[in-house]
Amino acid sequence: MQTQYDIIVVGAGHAGCEAANAAANMGCKVLLITMNMTTIAQMSCNPAMGGVAKGQIVREIDALGGLSGIITDKTMIQFRMLNRSKGPAMWSPRAQSDRMRFAEEWRLALETNPNIDFWQDMVQSLLIKDFRVQGVRCAMGKEFFSKAVILTNGTFLNGLIHVGEKKFSGGRSGEKAATGLTEQLISLGFETGRMKTGTPPRIDGRTIDYSRLEIQHGDEPPGKFSFTDTPPLEHQIPCHIGYTNKAVHALIADNIHKSPMYNGQIQSVGPRYCPSIEDKIVRFSDKERHQLFIEPEGRRTIEVYLNGFSSSLPEEIQYKALRQIEGFENAKMFRPGYAIEYDYFPPHQLRLTLETQAIENLYFAGQINGTTGYEEAAAQGIMAGINAALKIQRREPLILKRNQAYIGVLIDDLINKGTQEPYRMFTSRAEYRILLRQDNADLRLTEIGYRVGTISEQRYQEFLRKKQTIEELMNMVKELSISPEEANPFLETLGESPLKQKIKVSQLLLRPNISLEHICKMLPTFNHKLQVAEKEVKEEVEIQVKYQGYIERESEMAKKLERLEEIKLPENFNYYKLQSLSNEAKEKLNKIKPQTLGQASRISGVSPADISVLMIYMGR
Repeated sequence: MQTQYDIIVVGAGHAGCEAANAAANMGCKVLLITMNMTTIAQMSCNPAMGGVAKGQIVREIDALGGLSGIITDKTMIQFRMLNRSKGPAMWSPRAQSDRMRFAEEWRLALETNPNIDFWQDMVQSLLIKDFRVQGVRCAMGKEFFSKAVILTNGTFLNGLIHVGEKKFSGGRSGEKAATGLTEQLISLGFETGRMKTGTPPRIDGRTIDYSRLEIQHGDEPPGKFSFTDTPPLEHQIPCHIGYTNKAVHALIADNIHKSPMYNGQIQSVGPRYCPSIEDKIVRFSDKERHQLFIEPEGRRTIEVYLNGFSSSLPEEIQYKALRQIEGFENAKMFRPGYAIEYDYFPPHQLRLTLETQAIENLYFAGQINGTTGYEEAAAQGIMAGINAALKIQRREPLILKRNQAYIGVLIDDLINKGTQEPYRMFTSRAEYRILLRQDNADLRLTEIGYRVGTISEQRYQEFLRKKQTIEELMNMVKELSISPEEANPFLETLGESPLKQKIKVSQLLLRPNISLEHICKMLPTFNHKLQVAEKEVKEEVEIQVKYQGYIERESEMAKKLERLEEIKLPENFNYYKLQSLSNEAKEKLNKIKPQTLGQASRISGVSPADISVLMIYMGR
């Protein structure tokens, strides 16, 4: 039996799956170790991918050659583009997934990759020599050796599940926790902490009265995540919206002392932007109701996910509160909601490649770094997989910048700002969000994926053809003129002010209510060229024209700040030697060990004056 590999990935959640797939596609021999082969790529919480900022991340993963977008497209049951009423920087794709099919497709994709082997067991310790990882030792005593190890343990490290006053060891409902690794890492000098997340009860869909709920349909026609030719979604399944009420709130308030969060049983911090129903009622006591999303778990199941009703109250209280909700008077639970506490490692202990500073060739990805969400985990997974492969292939690392990708923002935030609560991505975290739109993720990242080896030659050639079509259409829009005689009759029907003289088509497109489709009706000669272009291409051209001023302004800002990224800082420099630095800056710089002046400038507690001191020291 083979025991020697290039890379070992520990954990087969969203981070582990993307890490294993990326490294294998780059030619590495990968061993994926999981405690349970039947829960590969399990959607532990809600059956959905994407959402505000998260949808952009899924598209970026796809543009880099990851599988999250492709598998979502193959298994989704509903698609919606959120924030369509706002500007394109805010548009965010979201899909309801078929939970069982999602996991099935992921496993099939990994099993058809010849460079991936599997092993079912719990990794209990790392094999380390001279502060370099050599492999892993499993609970059954088996040892596997590798050049790099990626830990993607999710909520399993010393996981503790809470339901009311009951608490028991577990990594997720029905699965045991992972032990041994935290204790070993602490002995090696790693700092650790505890975080909490939660999940709502699962409901028998046959017992819900949908006639009393608001219906929520998907987009028609539905969109998709992947830039590849994935099959179109057919036969969308609706979701529904319900609400809590005063009776629900009163029942929970009367029993709040039975919640582990409020009786002192749970000390760790939960996700701020996904609070439990108990938390909502305490923190937002002025609200008479809270919105609930009723999400089907798949096409061939009656199980329903009650999004917005996460709880760790005793099951009998959850059940009583549930039946106070309109439409849920006769509802039956499959299982109650619960809270789970788990170990994480503050991410300031990592390099920007997600390699640990203390142990060479050891990488962390996903919830082990203090994040929450499938998308954030998958993004870290693909980056850890790529960087582990690049390192053992003796190639330059891949570090995405804040103006290149939401993934770059995510990793930069984690390492430079750290997190005391589960980190979730939002569009507001990205200062260059007009550049980081969901529509242009392939234009930003596919060439990078091709360069590192995660994008195939065929896909790259298709991407180049699309890029060329966009450029041709852009040139045509900028060069082609339109006269008042051609435009005005149609502009009148739209209630738009008429043209007084001939102008470029690109100028007319700057009007908010004018689209490329409108231009086609005004200029039949332009119509033929546009009709053969794909919908995504037309949308891209229109956005680039309409938002050109904003895009150029953000690009210029990014270029100015990028100059700081070019100034490298010594790897093991002792910042305490620079007397002019503030004490906080000395402490933070020594702790995080930034690689560039740009990274140093984004560390919380490092002031512009401290950056000036460093610039002078570097001879700038």
